[in-house]
Amino acid sequence: MAEVINMPRLSDTMEEGTLATWLKKVGDKVEEGDILAEIETDKATMEFESFNEGTLLHIGIQEGETAKVDSLLAIIGEEGEDISDLLNGTSSDDENVKSEEKTEDKAEEATEVDSSADSSEELPEGVTIVTMPRLSDTMEEGTVATWLKSVGDEVEEGDILAEIETDKATMEFESFQSGTLLHIGLQEGESAKVDALLAIIGPAGTDVSGVAKNFKAGASALDAESKTESKAAPKEEKKEEPKKEVTKPSASKANETSASTSGGRIFVSPLAKKMAEEKGINLSQVKGTGENGRIVKRDIENFTPSQASSTAGKFVPTGTEDYDEVPNSNMRKAIAKNLAKSKFTAPHYYLNVEFDMDNAIAFREQYNSLPDTKISFNDMIVKACALALKQHPQVNSQWFDDRMKMNNHVHIGVAVAVPDGLVVPVVKFANEQSLTQIGAAVKEFAGKAKNKKLTLDEMEGSTFTISNLGMFGIESFTSIINQPNSAILSVGAIVSKPVVKNGKVVPGNTMKLTMACDHRTVDGATGAQFLQTLKGYIENPVTMLV
Repeated sequence: MAEVINMPRLSDTMEEGTLATWLKKVGDKVEEGDILAEIETDKATMEFESFNEGTLLHIGIQEGETAKVDSLLAIIGEEGEDISDLLNGTSSDDENVKSEEKTEDKAEEATEVDSSADSSEELPEGVTIVTMPRLSDTMEEGTVATWLKSVGDEVEEGDILAEIETDKATMEFESFQSGTLLHIGLQEGESAKVDALLAIIGPAGTDVSGVAKNFKAGASALDAESKTESKAAPKEEKKEEPKKEVTKPSASKANETSASTSGGRIFVSPLAKKMAEEKGINLSQVKGTGENGRIVKRDIENFTPSQASSTAGKFVPTGTEDYDEVPNSNMRKAIAKNLAKSKFTAPHYYLNVEFDMDNAIAFREQYNSLPDTKISFNDMIVKACALALKQHPQVNSQWFDDRMKMNNHVHIGVAVAVPDGLVVPVVKFANEQSLTQIGAAVKEFAGKAKNKKLTLDEMEGSTFTISNLGMFGIESFTSIINQPNSAILSVGAIVSKPVVKNGKVVPGNTMKLTMACDHRTVDGATGAQFLQTLKGYIENPVTMLV
């Protein structure tokens, strides 16, 4: 049966989108996971992935046209299927009625006027439903990391309601309404699908228990997915007593899991609390430097555990089997999905090289002797790759099912390890930036990645990726291509060893690099020529300054 695809909300503030490029045309076969189109939002141009399979029967928005969120974008169904009823806004059977009602429900939720599937249940005056937002283009569900407001708190438009963990990062979610927080639909640590009930805001004292209950019963815009309905039900049962939540001041709520010291609770900011949990830091051992001894972010960052606590591990009796279960984060699940797709769809092959690093070491030492200047070897590699990619656009290309994109700009993704996995912030127009600018950008990204503060715009648009494990002493390794890019460069450690120069064995320094290439876009000879150019820049880094 034909499915209506609407203009998605690809950012938290997106109200309309511009269709930049269609990657499928009417009549094309569409598989689940295929990229249908590139959509320009208020923040970036993003790829829109299909969650349906079938034939693209209709395109509702042409390239260059702009439309509101939830406008008709496309229709996917069986080849030759009659979709005239869908186009005319009517339905010839129950399935089409459901599809139309689902579309209407989504539009109502996007404007946050009414999110109940029961049209007879009206919201009390001034009450607004807040649903789980789609904060990334691939986000299917979100986890509430921290509530920054409690039930009973006053909320102003622009206040940060909560920090929500997506498949890419933890992001602040801003309120677009003013009023009192009357109901919280998800507790900290709980996950739910996009468009699930997140909160209810309205005039103080308004009874919204019926609204919350009806929202659950109707399952909102995701009523076609019974698993969402069953998942939402138990979460609502936990929160039948809003009065309890009203009596908790914000500081107390943030400290519910904190240990008590001699005579009182530990006061800690939500961000510091989350950082402490991620690092396994006992808050009772941290001295707060904030107002009234409150533990803040800098206290967690500067905390050094005692020798006893840093060396002590979990006690497990001899001969006892023991394990801890750790739920997969949204980021970890997204990494698993994307890398598995890349590994099993892109025909990877690998090119291995070893560069002489003596000149690079001397160059970096001289460069860093300048006032207020400090660059890393990784910064030099980013710059060298950017210059080499301009000369070898095939390696800077991207693969799509119906075409290959030859990028004339160079945006280099730099893989950064975080506790939940891996993020890839992007150095935009890297070939146009100086070594110092690249160094500053990478350092800033690393700090944001550590605190889960990278924005979507900072992680999108890469045309080539670099992964460096040299700082961990890894001499050589291979990486999985970050699709839709055509290649990724794995950088190993600089190793001091005997080398042959001018027929003599002398002390030297070398570095091994491995480039994984997608054979659909980059032939072996093309990849080899790119690495030869890269070798020229790395072994003679002064040429990067020309």
